[in-house]
Amino acid sequence: MRTGYNVAIDGPAGAGKSTIARRIAKKMNFIYVDTGAMYRAMALYLLRKGVAPTDAGRIADACGEADISIEYRDGEQVVLLNGENVNAYLRTEEVGSMASYSSAVPEVREKLVELQRKLAEKADVVMDGRDIGTVVLPDANVKVYLTASASTRAKRRYLELLEKGETPNLSQIEQKIMERDYQDMHREHSPLCQAEDAVLVDSSDMTIDEVVERITSLCR
Repeated sequence: MRTGYNVAIDGPAGAGKSTIARRIAKKMNFIYVDTGAMYRAMALYLLRKGVAPTDAGRIADACGEADISIEYRDGEQVVLLNGENVNAYLRTEEVGSMASYSSAVPEVREKLVELQRKLAEKADVVMDGRDIGTVVLPDANVKVYLTASASTRAKRRYLELLEKGETPNLSQIEQKIMERDYQDMHREHSPLCQAEDAVLVDSSDMTIDEVVERITSLCR
């Protein structure tokens, strides 16, 4: 029986889902479930087991033994791999590379969806992604489809890169965003789409604070 209150936020790349989800979780004292960090923890587990990134068969066999969860300790999000805090190991190049291979293995995805659901059953969570409201948490209390126009998302990314001292090309960024949208919406497994019972929030002309307020008001 579920005791947690669940908020599912889906939407295309660059819509600000993670930023918004983190802010909402903090405001409501919920756990922000960083699904990307969970995939990295799985990759770390597989590396420690000596599994090769290209060995899909062994990845599929080994992933079932990993237990991955997220907790807050002293205000910090802690990713637990079989009870061990592995935050310090998740951002290495090796783990990132393994995650890009292992995340494509269907058994890894099935295992992580199972763990994400288990977490959401017993805790108040905010989860963001491409298929949270449609596949991972179809019974979430609140579902939001957060989007913005491709040109708005491109401008946001352009400004981010400028701040980092890079010299980006705005039209190229927008083209890549549109290509990514098409890929996400037409992929075979769990394509990006708005759940029938999700509330559409278009952030094109909204500030981060306005989006956070809009979604928290839905929760209230």
